[in-house]
Amino acid sequence: MDNKLSIIVKESGLEETKAQVLLKNFNDYFFIASDWEKKAKTIIVLNEGQKAEMQMARAGRLFLRKKRIAIEKTRKELKEQSLREGKAIDGIANVLKALIIPIEEHLEKQEKYIEIKMAEEAEQKRIEEEAKAEEERIAKEKAEEAERKRIRIENERLKKEAEERERKMAAERAKAEKEKREQEDKARKEREEADRILREERERRERELAAEKEKAEKERIRVEKEKKAHEEKNRKEKELAENKAREEREEVERKARIILEKREKEIAAEKAAREARLITCPFCHKSFSLNQKEKK
Repeated sequence: MDNKLSIIVKESGLEETKAQVLLKNFNDYFFIASDWEKKAKTIIVLNEGQKAEMQMARAGRLFLRKKRIAIEKTRKELKEQSLREGKAIDGIANVLKALIIPIEEHLEKQEKYIEIKMAEEAEQKRIEEEAKAEEERIAKEKAEEAERKRIRIENERLKKEAEERERKMAAERAKAEKEKREQEDKARKEREEADRILREERERRERELAAEKEKAEKERIRVEKEKKAHEEKNRKEKELAENKAREEREEVERKARIILEKREKEIAAEKAAREARLITCPFCHKSFSLNQKEKK
């Protein structure tokens, strides 16, 4: 082991002082690893009763675990010095770990013999259960396949029966459709005949209505003419009456105008007489001057 460490330190190219520091820091771990490599080979657990060996394996594993952790801590502390030192440290640490880890794993197996055995038994049980489950699955698949085959045969039988029923139903439908068509043809002909009768009756009625309408129109025209003649006669009579009334009104107005003019003349004469102090005889209508009477 010293030769391996010396080779790693020499190949790293470190100074002599640093190389000695590395060897000083890791030599003890080499001795511990070498010592435990021998001890570990003496600890062999073959049954559940070897409790002491299991405890020794546990103690050794924990001790080596502490040393491995210490090596890792030393590695990190020394690696921080420089890159080249880090390479050397990594090389040494890897060598040490390569020595310790197999020992540690061996001791862990011895320490956890019961757990490992139980895990193996559990794994074996799991494999057996999986095999049993696989057998059950295969049996189930075979049963399902047999059931599918039975269902397929049953479906084919039902399909044939359904096809036969469908054939019979198709024949019955064809017969029913034929009878329906015949009934529809008969009903159509009866309907057409009824429509013809109704059409002829409607045309006859329309002709009668047209004749009645024409007669009514002629009567309306006759009544309209008589109405117009009557209205014209009334209009003329009204016009004559209006003319006569107008003439009578004009005559009354003319007479009233004459009387008014006469009265106006009388009033004017009376006014003039008063002014001339004349007295008009109511009998002979002669006027006498009051001035002349006074003179006499």
